[in-house]
Amino acid sequence: MMIRNDKGLVLYDSKDNRAEKDFDSVDLSGRDLQSAVLEGVNLSDSNLSSADLRRSDLYWAVLFRADLRRSDLREANLCGADLKEANLEGADLRGANLGPDNLGGSTQLQGARLLGAQLSGATLTKVEYDDATVFPVGFDPQSHGMEKVPK
Repeated sequence: MMIRNDKGLVLYDSKDNRAEKDFDSVDLSGRDLQSAVLEGVNLSDSNLSSADLRRSDLYWAVLFRADLRRSDLREANLCGADLKEANLEGADLRGANLGPDNLGGSTQLQGARLLGAQLSGATLTKVEYDDATVFPVGFDPQSHGMEKVPK
């Protein structure tokens, strides 16, 4: 199973027989994955802490319970991504797009931890969150167009 960037260059090769889009529980911490094409990939329970994911395509990616602490997600496409219970503490999301997907579906942040995350310039319109979502101190999700959903 391989991760390629938008120019086809291999950024990671696990050399195992997993399905093409199944990276469940993989350790990619600290890796340079700039401009990675990860559209629709399952990264549930994966360790992406301190990974460089600048300008990566994570459209419809499943990042359920993923560890994204201190990851660099500047200008990444996260439209429609499942980030439920993900740990995004200290992540850099400046300029990232978490807005609706092409079908109007929402990016999901229910139960996610965003303490210390940098969110300036991020598109957050229609992003779903709940009472368990932890935001940076002083951050008002509703003023950014985010939608609170029942837990």
